[in-house]
Amino acid sequence: MNKHELQERLIKFAIQTLNIADSLYKTYAGIHLSKQITRSGTSPALNYAEAIGAESQKDFIHKMKIVLKELRETYICSKIIKLKPLINNISKVESYMTECNELISIFVASINTASKKSLIKNR
Repeated sequence: MNKHELQERLIKFAIQTLNIADSLYKTYAGIHLSKQITRSGTSPALNYAEAIGAESQKDFIHKMKIVLKELRETYICSKIIKLKPLINNISKVESYMTECNELISIFVASINTASKKSLIKNR
């Protein structure tokens, strides 16, 4: 997957995030988690765009770690939404969690690769 395909996947994930946020029950907990998942679930697309334009390898790795942090936060938030439950369509959240987990795996691998390249370069 090239960087443009990954960027598109993150944009689609952000849209899924907004759809889930809009579908949550309008309870105190639902509203709270709607705001939280909106922030953490749209952030990866925005931060990845920053990573693409990083000024150095170190800056790139830092920004990629922010993407990973936000994806992990989003995964936990979606798990809470599922287990509470705060939405009618649980299968929608389950497929969202699967996509989030796949993105986490991609970013873990990318960060590991970039970190290894950085170590080799700095020897």
